[in-house]
Amino acid sequence: MAYTTLISAEDLQALMRSDTPPCVLDCRMRLGDADAGLRLFHQGHLPGAAHADLENRLVGKRGPGRGRHPLPERDTLAAALAAFGLNAGQQLVVYDDQGGAMAARLWWMARWVGHRQVAVLDGGIQAWQEIGGELEESVRARQPGNFVLGTALVRWLESDEIRQAMDKQAATLIDARAAARFRGETEPHDPVAGHVPGAVNLPFADNLDERGRFKTAEQLRELYQPLLASDKPTIAMCGSGITACHTLLALELAGLAPAALYAGSWSEWITDDTRPVATGTDD
Repeated sequence: MAYTTLISAEDLQALMRSDTPPCVLDCRMRLGDADAGLRLFHQGHLPGAAHADLENRLVGKRGPGRGRHPLPERDTLAAALAAFGLNAGQQLVVYDDQGGAMAARLWWMARWVGHRQVAVLDGGIQAWQEIGGELEESVRARQPGNFVLGTALVRWLESDEIRQAMDKQAATLIDARAAARFRGETEPHDPVAGHVPGAVNLPFADNLDERGRFKTAEQLRELYQPLLASDKPTIAMCGSGITACHTLLALELAGLAPAALYAGSWSEWITDDTRPVATGTDD
């Protein structure tokens, strides 16, 4: 059985004991602290997991006109996944400690380079520990896998495409940031506050229940369906293209039409001062 969205801690534990164990990647990170992920990894991680450094390694070149977490080259990412030990057709499991907020980025990126068998550990490292799953501090030696770059299974858009779509009111753009950031009342990471005019706000945290697990498919449909239009494509964005992937995962769990990622997101949008900025709740 291939897991392509979520995997429970119980199912992961069983899979790790099977004849076909998964490749497991630790995606924990803290925005604003580039080394936090590696520190957390060495303090304890799932057995056999490798550290997937979304802040420093699995990103593209930063520079003028680009967001805080630009996508790497597709062939570079594919090579990195192979170096982690991923084989073609092997189950890939990604996890974090923030309800999938960071792991969902690698879930999307793996699909971007053509790997369908990728799932987020629902509830993250906390769910693993709740069922008695052990952690280890040592880093195991690993043989490179044979995964190679394949056809992208997802869609992504650049800033110019977003502007054209929004100018024509031809897309539904869902911003996954917290409501106060969307309204422009606060902005802890970027130099300009506000949102893309015409965007709607649904914070990614709303995808989770009180235990930090994803809500049911029915609950997610009730959450998202009122925002969507049958005649318009859906696009997800956030601050830098990370938590927007949580929205994309939620939409897939809900069984709604596939959506695209605005990869550069807000941090890239504001690098061009000719792009309009809205604040408050009305554009």
